Amino acid sequence: MKPIQVGLLGIGTVGSGVFKVLQRNQSEIMRRAGRGIEIHTVADLNVERAKALVGNSARVVADANQVVTNPDIDIVVELIGGYGIARELVLKAISHGKHVVTANKALLATHGNEIFAAASAKGVMVAFEAAVAGGIPVIKALREGLTANRIEWIAGIINGTTNFILSEMRSKGLSFAHVLKQAQELGYAEADPTFDIEGIDAAHKLTIMSAIAFGIPVQFDKAYVEGITQLTPEDIRYAEELGYRIKLLGITRRTAQGVELRVHPTLVPAKHLIANVEGVMNSVLAKGDAVGQTLYYGPGAGSEPTASAVIADLVDVTRLHTADPEHRVPHLAFQPEALSDLPILPMTAVATNYYLRLRVANQPGVMADITRIMADAGISIDALLQKEPAEGENQADIIILTHTTTEGVMNGAIAKVEALNTVQGKVARIRQEDLN
Repeated sequence: MKPIQVGLLGIGTVGSGVFKVLQRNQSEIMRRAGRGIEIHTVADLNVERAKALVGNSARVVADANQVVTNPDIDIVVELIGGYGIARELVLKAISHGKHVVTANKALLATHGNEIFAAASAKGVMVAFEAAVAGGIPVIKALREGLTANRIEWIAGIINGTTNFILSEMRSKGLSFAHVLKQAQELGYAEADPTFDIEGIDAAHKLTIMSAIAFGIPVQFDKAYVEGITQLTPEDIRYAEELGYRIKLLGITRRTAQGVELRVHPTLVPAKHLIANVEGVMNSVLAKGDAVGQTLYYGPGAGSEPTASAVIADLVDVTRLHTADPEHRVPHLAFQPEALSDLPILPMTAVATNYYLRLRVANQPGVMADITRIMADAGISIDALLQKEPAEGENQADIIILTHTTTEGVMNGAIAKVEALNTVQGKVARIRQEDLN
């Protein structure tokens, strides 16, 4: 059978990995796919570098339009990134009857509904395993492996940069700024790390997983997103004393009122498996009603790990290339006409437990004032830790762990606590999840 022809848009870190792994494992991949998979054309603005990478194995062009409109190309692999030109090229490839494989989580989280609708209308596939958690096959697990389940919730460490920073802060007691600089020097963080450290990258990935888990449209604009820039070594140390570790988690949960969709630093019990995921590794925990909890772990980025996911998609598309579109796995696991209008909950309606750190004057009555405010708000205190003031200081830290309450109620209580004359500055708030 004639090999399937692939057009590659971008041959940077991931693109070069795709090319190398396809070349190295061509025989194995062909045995699995049932036919060969060949890179026909590579589009990259740096033509000379691209030619040096692919040699005579593929045609190299600077204009990506020559790939997405080429009638000889069956599948377009988009590895450019971003929202602009990538969206234009993906939609153009679909309009020309090409299947698309992409690692672009930002594109799908913001324009996925439009892209999936266009693909369905044209009868082509859009595959995106590499868009979430790099080399971990979590999209396939959620979309196909857990089909029998009513998925209840997902919680994941889905950004390696932030996990590396938090791991280093915990193990070495270093400040956020110090570890961020170290991460940039090691190549784990971009020169502009905003998408990572502010939680945006994780929210893109979580939005996609949430849509697949609950059969809803992608709705990134409704996600609650909070990064790690405000975390201090003190919070990490106090959490450890209380038996917790702080991780930047993406959490999506089905409730009677709607779907939670949130990314923020989270206290997780130190004994939990996900609390022990260190460095740049990723991990996703999914809870189904039939299977219970399942855990997926592995590298969330990197040239060949991400290439592994891209090529897995290429093999899937190759197998189903000639199949009736009605019999393919739907893009978001549920049939397009069966997607739910279950709303995304505002953060104020989300209920969870809390860690609070307050800097207070070391004088009588302070604790009574704070606990009275919590009691009046209906917030039950689970644990309380009062630190001794440093020598020569008249201020001390109080750490409070609460039982479950809503974000809206907690917002009101914190505002009243911060208004006390004995409380210095802002209350540090970190949400806490047991993941049971």
